[in-house]
Amino acid sequence: MKRAVTIFLSLLVGFAFVDAQAQLTKAEKKEWKTKAKEFKKNPELLKNLVEESESLRGQVSSLNSQLTNLQSSVNDKDAKISELQDDVNRMRRDLASAQNAARELRAQMEANPKKNTNWDQGVVFKVQIGAFKKKDLSKYFEENDTFGGEARESGEQAITLGNYRDYWEADTFKKYLREMGVKDAWIVPYSDGQRVELKDVLEGVTADQAESGK
Repeated sequence: MKRAVTIFLSLLVGFAFVDAQAQLTKAEKKEWKTKAKEFKKNPELLKNLVEESESLRGQVSSLNSQLTNLQSSVNDKDAKISELQDDVNRMRRDLASAQNAARELRAQMEANPKKNTNWDQGVVFKVQIGAFKKKDLSKYFEENDTFGGEARESGEQAITLGNYRDYWEADTFKKYLREMGVKDAWIVPYSDGQRVELKDVLEGVTADQAESGK
């Protein structure tokens, strides 16, 4: 055992001198020669040093492996964050486009309220041309937005023509119908799809239209 340690030390010192000859100073060479002699006298010290060195190498290798795994995990999370950020940016662009479209549509509707064709909302004026008991025309209602009617408790079906936001346009259409022979034509107002009294909406609607220059 002692002879094997001696040979190992000799080889170790020899390689150390060959490898570090160009780097070690004379003082360092002297210091390491002294340490080599100490290891030769105490092989257990060398054994402990070698085992400690191997243990440290193992720990360094394990830490490097953990570091690699952590770096890989960080890279994956960075990629996911980048992907989510792209999704957020795309949704923001889509939202901005939708908001711009909504603003343009609102501006168009405010500039020309007659183009607002959602006749189930707001105040709408229609011209009733009659009420009939034995004539059911409801099958034609879905084919034409300006032609409609509603059933009454008496069993009659009130038939209307036209949809107007402007009361005076409805009034002009009513007059045309009367000139054509529909003597019972008259204006009926609706608010949010429900029939109401003319006096309940006429004042407010005409006032709004007067303010807008109508």
